Amino acid sequence: MRLSDFDFDLPEDRIALRPAEPRDSARMLVVSDQGLEDRRVSDLPDLLRAGDLLVFNDTRVIPARLNGVRTRGENVCRVEATLLKRLSPSRWTAFMKPGKRLKPGDRVRFGEAEDRACLLGALDATVIDKAEDGGEITLGFDLGGPDLDAAIAERGLMPLPPYIAAKRPEDDRDRADYQTVYARADGSVAAPTAGLHFTPGLLQALKDRGVGAAFVTLHVGAGTFLPVKTDEVSEHRMHAEYGEVSAETVEAIKAAKAAGGRVICVGTTSLRLVESAAASGVLNPFAAETAIFITPGYRFAVADGLMTNFHLPKSTLFMLVCALAGEARMKAAYAHAIETGYRFYSYGDSSLLWRAA
Repeated sequence: MRLSDFDFDLPEDRIALRPAEPRDSARMLVVSDQGLEDRRVSDLPDLLRAGDLLVFNDTRVIPARLNGVRTRGENVCRVEATLLKRLSPSRWTAFMKPGKRLKPGDRVRFGEAEDRACLLGALDATVIDKAEDGGEITLGFDLGGPDLDAAIAERGLMPLPPYIAAKRPEDDRDRADYQTVYARADGSVAAPTAGLHFTPGLLQALKDRGVGAAFVTLHVGAGTFLPVKTDEVSEHRMHAEYGEVSAETVEAIKAAKAAGGRVICVGTTSLRLVESAAASGVLNPFAAETAIFITPGYRFAVADGLMTNFHLPKSTLFMLVCALAGEARMKAAYAHAIETGYRFYSYGDSSLLWRAA
């Protein structure tokens, strides 16, 4: 497969800069063997049946983008860090700009008073290590554990996707908008955006319908926004992300399937994680990093359906939805979505995809 096989023309104005209000009023395109159907997210209880199971990713986005000042003697410059992965109570890896101006031993102070009023004192770090390409940095913070978490929460900005951040700055609305209502486990630097459409009322309506809910945790990394750079799709290597599937969720999935229910993953992160947990051919509890790359031809072991937003051209996520619902069908669905004004990506509209027969 070639990267060009997954390309399509997406007008710039189709990328949503704000979510629908209320969240569950967003449009939802249903894609199945019967064709395409235009609905709303609030219609979801009518589209599912008692005994079906929704699998949600309960990761919580941290305000992972930090502005700071690097000092090296009397030489100073402004820098920006997007935290990537926690290595220890006081160490994180981060993408930093401009990476070329940083070297091991440099000191960085994050969250200057001019950015916002900070009550917890200085947030200082030392550059411990630097990748050869200059982009990924290891930071050792002077604070650690809960104290560091609190300082990051106070100073950090929500790490909006680059295609939104390039068009407007982050603001206080994003602290709520870019978080699911069921988020629990801190650790993501990007939201599992399919879940942004859910409201407490919708969750209750699904429960009243007899639709079950199970939770997994996959901490979404900034690598989710990295483009595919290889012309041959099989040569692309996915970034690894840490995820957990509990024994309780495994049993819920098995029980739903045994009773004839369907398993619908809310978001590609949930889908990738449960499929990773079933990589041996049997679904088992899982607690590890996954770099699973799902493309057309993949045989799904768990997911019967997927609720997901609309993805960008030539992205690994568009490849994934083509694998689930069929390449020709998804290209037709996306052409319909573009023509009829669906909004794309993190703050955009939704789709409900049923696995192709």
